[in-house]
Amino acid sequence: MRLKDRVAIVTGGGTDIGRAISYAFAAEGAVVVVAARNFSRINEVAEDIKSKGGDARAIQTDISSESQVINMVQETLKHYGRIDILVNNSGIPGPTGKIADMHLEQWNEVLAVNLTGTMLCCREVLRDMEARRSGNIINMSSEGGRSGFPLRSPYCVSKMGVIGFTETLAIEAGDYNIRVNCISPAAVRGERIINMSRAKAKAEGISPEEVLARLTRNYCLKRPAETSEVADAAVFLASDESSAITGHTLVVNCGAHIDHY
Repeated sequence: MRLKDRVAIVTGGGTDIGRAISYAFAAEGAVVVVAARNFSRINEVAEDIKSKGGDARAIQTDISSESQVINMVQETLKHYGRIDILVNNSGIPGPTGKIADMHLEQWNEVLAVNLTGTMLCCREVLRDMEARRSGNIINMSSEGGRSGFPLRSPYCVSKMGVIGFTETLAIEAGDYNIRVNCISPAAVRGERIINMSRAKAKAEGISPEEVLARLTRNYCLKRPAETSEVADAAVFLASDESSAITGHTLVVNCGAHIDHY
């Protein structure tokens, strides 16, 4: 088991990628704290892990709330004594629309969750990790964070910020033997890509099926990634197999090429 007895927090752990990462970490022997706003979903994941002999705990958390992030970390330390791994997977897609029509509250909400929330979670776990001179942080970006994506400006900006934040924190945390890396998926099969396709289809007056077909036509593998494939990348970055890797963005995109279609 590559993560035996390590304590991991996975934000956004109730659905899609976060759910897959929570299960993958548990299968590798980690204790998993599953965090998100929707308690019923994260509790289902935690209870499922425990039913299979693992150790997991659900902590309801809105990562855009400083007080809730502080509580999440304090509760984890109270029950498990340390934090070895943090996966910042929580995120929201934000609005689908032109910048000229953007409402400030929509813009601010996306940055508050996707970027500021990532910073808050890192800040709080670093207090424990730096004291122990050990830790591993994995941030979730997106291929929308490596290239502009029409009608998705707040999302792209937030995910570009996550990459810059990852590279900066890796430098700062390196003196404490803490590794900080990033995963950048393209389309991943699941609830989020379905919702995004529907929103983009409505904005452009086409079908969701056409959106998905256009999205993957420039992928070498001609398909979206599976959540399990992103989870496998997270396990690798969380394990000692990647012990010399930090400040890196690992692309999991089925060979997607930049295409604004």
